[in-house]
Amino acid sequence: GEINADLLAKAINNVLKNENTLFTAEQANDLVRNYFEGLQKSKQEQNAKAGEKFLAENKTKAGVITLPSGLQYTIMKAGTGPKPTAANKVKTHYHGTLLDGTVFDSSVDRKEPVSFQVTQVIAGWTEALQLMPVGSKWKLFIPSNLAYGEHGAGGAIGPGATLIFEVELLAIEAD
Repeated sequence: GEINADLLAKAINNVLKNENTLFTAEQANDLVRNYFEGLQKSKQEQNAKAGEKFLAENKTKAGVITLPSGLQYTIMKAGTGPKPTAANKVKTHYHGTLLDGTVFDSSVDRKEPVSFQVTQVIAGWTEALQLMPVGSKWKLFIPSNLAYGEHGAGGAIGPGATLIFEVELLAIEAD
């Protein structure tokens, strides 16, 4: 719900004047926590609906491949190298955005590729990387359940967010 501004102002004034408060500290903490949990759930539901709508429309577009997991991708550049396995470490360049185009992370912008184990990233990446030949550049459309789920990742990545990544697989690295 909504915050009752008059009640909030009265409560703040009571605290400032050391008068009786309307709630105990524990009750106040519970109210605030419940309010923010409600906001989080509401945001998660909004993001989930927006993601479902986007993915439903996106899968009908030419060139979009949809996997059984719900992961979608387009091939921006086809590579000809080997495909990594779950045991491999890979070097990538990536550019991550929200559905509205907000950039939340980009090795491209930092001009520094990133290396990591194939299994040490979100599930959508782990799945896609094992299908990508080295030298490929794919655009991934990752549903929330294959990304950061109902909790989000903090910062720009809210709860239930569908993410879009342009991923270029530069190399499979020796351990």
